[in-house]
Parts: sequence; structure tokens; C-alpha cells
Amino acid sequence: MNSAHRLLVALTRGRAGHEFGGMPVVELTTIGRRTGKPRTVLLTAPLRDGDGFVVVASRGGDDQHPAWFLNLRERPEVEVAVKGGERQPMTARIVTAEERATLWPRITGRYRNYAGYQERTTREIPLVVLVPRS
Repeated sequence: MNSAHRLLVALTRGRAGHEFGGMPVVELTTIGRRTGKPRTVLLTAPLRDGDGFVVVASRGGDDQHPAWFLNLRERPEVEVAVKGGERQPMTARIVTAEERATLWPRITGRYRNYAGYQERTTREIPLVVLVPRS
């Protein structure tokens, strides 16, 4: 899916693909936990958190966490670009159970697909806050 999304952005020279389903698309770069190499994915961000974003580690409701989540769990220093702009250094933080209890209903209330993803898996889908590094 990420490859198709990147192709859309490239073919339209950035005129399309920076928003999906009413959500901004962020380009998240993590460092591979095994390779130590930068890994970049495009993700929707259903919520803004001040200058940061909340992203959902859903992997479409798969039973395994996405690789980008495993990477940032090991190394929370990430970079985020919005609308093809410059990468900003950010810190990723997995939300607490209390925070998730507040954020999850806000996300699924606006974007029902996430509720469907949770129904497909027994794992609790993590939420991650991406905040600018100071």
C-alpha cells in the first residue's frame, strides 16, 4: 500500500496524496531495529497533538505490529515530514492506557475504519504521539 501511495505522490508531483480520508498524511522515518538504516513510511494521522501528531499502529487489523512501530519502540527518535516538506526531528511516545482510553473513541468516532481494524485482531492497536524534539 505504501508503494502505491508513494507512486501517487510522485506521479502528481505532490498535488495529491498528502491527505487521505480527511486526515493528513505524514512521512515517518524510523531507524531499523535490526539494520540500523533509515526506514520511511507514509501514515495517516487522525489527530493533531499541538505541533505533533497521533498515528495508529493498526497494520490494517493484522495480528502483528507494523515494522515502523517496532522500530520506534526501540528507538523513539524519528523524523516526520508533512506535505513533502522538510523532515522535522520528533520523538515518538506510545500512549498510556489512560491516554488511549480518551484518544481511541475520538479516533474511531471520526474514522470508523480504525474500529474495524481493532475488531479484526486480538492485539490492542497502539497509538503513538509524535512530538517535535526541543
